[in-house]
Amino acid sequence: MKLPQRFCEKMQALLKDEYPQFIKGYENDNYYSLRVNTLKADRDRLAEENLFDLSPVRWCDTGFYYDNATRPGRHRYHHAGVYYIQEASAMAPARAAEIQPGDKVLDLCAAPGGKSSQAASALMGSGLLVSNEIVPSRAKILSGNMERMGVKNAIVTNHSPRELEKHFPFFFDKIIVDAPCSGEGMFRKEAAVADEWSADQVLVCANRQSHILESAAKMLAPGGKIIYSTCTFSPEENEKMVAQFIENHPEFSTVRPAVYKFFSPGRPEWAGGQPYLADTMRLFPHLLKGEGHYVAVLVKNGGESGRVKYAKTVNDKKLLADWYDFAKKHLKNVEFSNFVLFGSTLYSLPDNTPDFSKLKVLRAGLQLGEIKKGRFEPSHSLAAALTADQAVHTENLSLDDDRLEKYLTGQEITTENDARGWRLITVNGYSLGWGKCDGNVIKNHYPKGLRIMKA
Repeated sequence: MKLPQRFCEKMQALLKDEYPQFIKGYENDNYYSLRVNTLKADRDRLAEENLFDLSPVRWCDTGFYYDNATRPGRHRYHHAGVYYIQEASAMAPARAAEIQPGDKVLDLCAAPGGKSSQAASALMGSGLLVSNEIVPSRAKILSGNMERMGVKNAIVTNHSPRELEKHFPFFFDKIIVDAPCSGEGMFRKEAAVADEWSADQVLVCANRQSHILESAAKMLAPGGKIIYSTCTFSPEENEKMVAQFIENHPEFSTVRPAVYKFFSPGRPEWAGGQPYLADTMRLFPHLLKGEGHYVAVLVKNGGESGRVKYAKTVNDKKLLADWYDFAKKHLKNVEFSNFVLFGSTLYSLPDNTPDFSKLKVLRAGLQLGEIKKGRFEPSHSLAAALTADQAVHTENLSLDDDRLEKYLTGQEITTENDARGWRLITVNGYSLGWGKCDGNVIKNHYPKGLRIMKA
């Protein structure tokens, strides 16, 4: 591939004797990887099935490389949210965050949702995840991916970081800032990125990143961590950005996460020689099976705490009678709470959700469904978030069952179980969506926008 000449000259000046090995790395084939969604699937089970010739990603215990000839993006497990197709190096930032169940987490630049869904898996359904994306079209993609992955405890917002900081003062335990960057680390994977690169663009990105980090600092609670990452090699966007931030915010310091051992240390000599920059991490494609990344974990030592107003919830059992009737008949081993209504649409919020009435919200926790006259109609989001043992009635389809293709194309399917009512449709036990049984026929409720084309 043809690399920008100025980029090559810059990297040669930085890497010196290491440069020939670095540039030779562009001759290597791309690596393809996915991450098991532990909200819905078991890592070991998928590995044992070995549908995609899997081999483990060293720094992510739920990550695997796959043979691209197997095309997991077209597999029916993809529809079921069993895994997320994610570049291996991109799994590092969320791992470096060391998220614990119960944490309040913000993914500030979240689309398309790889790091958010990874954070959601680490939260294990507890705590709060706010996934934000400034571009409306990308925010819709983000929301769709969070639905497919069965995430229950996420609020998806569409705001600039500067606007968002007004609503969450010193609130979050972990903030992931996967900053928009010049993309130098993706040249091997996406040649178009190399064609668009310029030295001026690096400076534009660095200026934008500085503002994003300032907003993140205003939303982080004392003792919390900002996980700053880029997919570029540029010191202006990496070590120099971290050094500038810490100079302006002496209450922050760098810390080495557990995954540090898998990567190369940051380069203090590229940014004024500050020793703490060696605690940050560089992911070089010529040294690992992945693309170029940079990750820094910044811990806030003290500082002020903030207060937020919490969202109002609905507790009127009469108003929610149709929901409770549905849940009693069709759900088991699962409970929902913190209800809110938007018109006739019912949602369940995560615990301790701040008031979002003045925010642009695409997804408010988990959409449960619609309260209609005398009945409740469950949403696809609810189906995606359930496991097979949480539905009273299920219809399990194997991969070689011809009813599976019929269901995914929006057709009715037959059944030998004539129990009437709502039924969770699964593929090998993984939830796909709803059907409604009427005798020996299951009417299809798989969303039209998700259906595949008929063969």
